[in-house]
Amino acid sequence: MGHPLRMIITAGQLHDATQASILIEGLTLVSLIADKGYDNDGFRAQLAEAEVDAVIPPLSSRTAEIGYDKNAYGLRYRIECFINKIKHYRRIATRYEKTARNFLSMLGLAAAMVWLRDLA
Repeated sequence: MGHPLRMIITAGQLHDATQASILIEGLTLVSLIADKGYDNDGFRAQLAEAEVDAVIPPLSSRTAEIGYDKNAYGLRYRIECFINKIKHYRRIATRYEKTARNFLSMLGLAAAMVWLRDLA
């Protein structure tokens, strides 16, 4: 938990939530932990249709309160820890690579290094 299964590079001005459906496509999930940025009706409907428990806190602008498992949401820190670990690699933290292809390759290499370090 906390290690990436898939990575997609998007344009800097594009919100991550637009790629959420593509990232989970074909995966067998029981629950999905995400931050408030992923709280939209379309994504929640897709998760409900796939019978996936959405552990996503509601946006403060929602009029109806949507419940979520706060204990499960507490595990989201592992994702943040992984992001912090890959930022220790200079080429990732500074976006040294000029092309998206090269950056994604370096991101995959950094993720593999972190994954291997965590196994040891």
